[in-house]
Amino acid sequence: MKHNGKLYCNLCGREIGSLNDLERNDSVLLEKEWGYFSKKDGEHHVIHICEACYDQWTQTFKIPVQIKDQTELV
Repeated sequence: MKHNGKLYCNLCGREIGSLNDLERNDSVLLEKEWGYFSKKDGEHHVIHICEACYDQWTQTFKIPVQIKDQTELV
């Protein structure tokens, strides 16, 4: 969630960082534009999740997250 130039985790509410300082705090950005056959048709959802909440959330998955190693880091 964005508020007053700062970014917050939608799950725990913790400040992730300022919008100009995202290099120091990584997070997951999830965006979904719901389509015609959804009960949310026409809605655009934006969710920010901090790394700690992401780790807790993905531990609940029945099928694990697919992890690919990157050989070049930017």
